[in-house]
Amino acid sequence: MRNTQHIQHKIQPLEQAIRTVSQWRVLNKKIAFTNGCFDILHRGHIFSLGQAAHEAEFLIVGVNSDASTKRLKGPERPINDEQSRALVLASLVMVDLVVIFEEDTPLNLITSLKPDVLVKGGDYTIDQIVGAKEVMENGGKVIINPIVEGFSTTGIIGKIQHKS
Repeated sequence: MRNTQHIQHKIQPLEQAIRTVSQWRVLNKKIAFTNGCFDILHRGHIFSLGQAAHEAEFLIVGVNSDASTKRLKGPERPINDEQSRALVLASLVMVDLVVIFEEDTPLNLITSLKPDVLVKGGDYTIDQIVGAKEVMENGGKVIINPIVEGFSTTGIIGKIQHKS
């Protein structure tokens, strides 16, 4: 039987996450950060998270709160509440820390946690990525991972609605 108690400990408020990151920095560990709503976890998310985890020894995932997701994605979202989404992410072996944030962007998280690597999936340019400038000014780097075509939460919701 596996001990799953550590999963819940991966979900931390920002103040606690700052202390955790400080401990990792004392050990001279490289820290990556990525973020998103992660409403219905799918293959594209797993690919992106795996790529992000490959960039450092620790991976922090910022998760948009329910209110933030609703503002960004519309009144019908999120499908899964923030605690459920955080728990699913914390259950993944490649995720070391999950922080829920209320803002529409993760800028406050990024400036507070100061990751060494900022990873974003999509068709962005570096100047479009929130926090990229701050990470690079701090000596870090920004990685843009490709999207896995055919996998999106919006697409999954559309399939479910079409079949009902």
